Amino acid sequence: MAPGSLQQLKLRIGVVQFFPKLGQVQANLKKAKELTDRLSIIPPGSLDLLCFPEMAFTGYNFESASAVTPFLERPRIGPTSTFCSNLAKKLKCYVTAGYPEGLKSDELERASADDQITSDETEFADEERDSIPVRQIVGANSAVLYGPSGEWIGGYRKTNLFRTDKTWAAAGSGFATYQLPSPLNVVTLAICMDLNPFTSAGWQFETGPYELADYYPDREPDDEPSWSTLQYWAVRLRPLWDGTYASNNEPAGKTKTTTVVVCNRTGEENGATFAGSSALFQMNRAQGRPKLVDMMTKEEEGIRIWTIQLDPSTDMPKMSIDPSSSPLA
Repeated sequence: MAPGSLQQLKLRIGVVQFFPKLGQVQANLKKAKELTDRLSIIPPGSLDLLCFPEMAFTGYNFESASAVTPFLERPRIGPTSTFCSNLAKKLKCYVTAGYPEGLKSDELERASADDQITSDETEFADEERDSIPVRQIVGANSAVLYGPSGEWIGGYRKTNLFRTDKTWAAAGSGFATYQLPSPLNVVTLAICMDLNPFTSAGWQFETGPYELADYYPDREPDDEPSWSTLQYWAVRLRPLWDGTYASNNEPAGKTKTTTVVVCNRTGEENGATFAGSSALFQMNRAQGRPKLVDMMTKEEEGIRIWTIQLDPSTDMPKMSIDPSSSPLA
């Protein structure tokens, strides 16, 4: 790299927040295409990473294994993979999206044999506890990652399952981390509850300050972000900004900044309200507090692009999935 060129290096990230309809794959893909067609105003290569939400094109809140089974996709060849591959090639950037992955028969056998997931009654309201769905593994709640030439980079399976996932999904084996070219560098994929390995009954300050924020998006104005949800994410990410979590081999004054991108969906499904509020945080243990850079509102549908100027005086930021923000709503 030529002298002084680092000063010009920028990290450019986009999130697509929208309201996918449960089970309406083609309509959801059409909506996603309409939104991403707005990116034609910028030259290919102007983004480094574009993110879609969890189970972006199928919807999420399937009530049973039999309900989600018709929408399971094979990686590399399913609708989500095809869409992301084509879009990544068109935009010349990395693209990630969530989808319900169909497992091969041998994977299903192993997952069922090794399964240790159970549903906790505390995850359900009192009126729901008489009809807790039976767990039947048919797939995995997964994500794909495609590269700028439309090539498959890798996938990830959600590890810490929410109650909805427990009806049908095999658990993954931990975060997936990829070493990508600069300016992305180290990128880690996670899905929703992966930030929270404890059920509500197991929350305690000593093992993680996960109980400090309430999750009540339906009590907040729709034309604002869900502040309780943003607080919830920030608290769950505390090891990235609290200096007491620093490792012994981390040099003094050399703590790295981690850029955290949260891409959420909006809307409702089967009585569940989604909080939207897709956001970008920057976190550094030397600062001792999280920095919320920008966020979308609860019901906003569109694309938000963030450009982060990299600081040449510090280590390159890490990605976990003063910036400028450009809405394309």
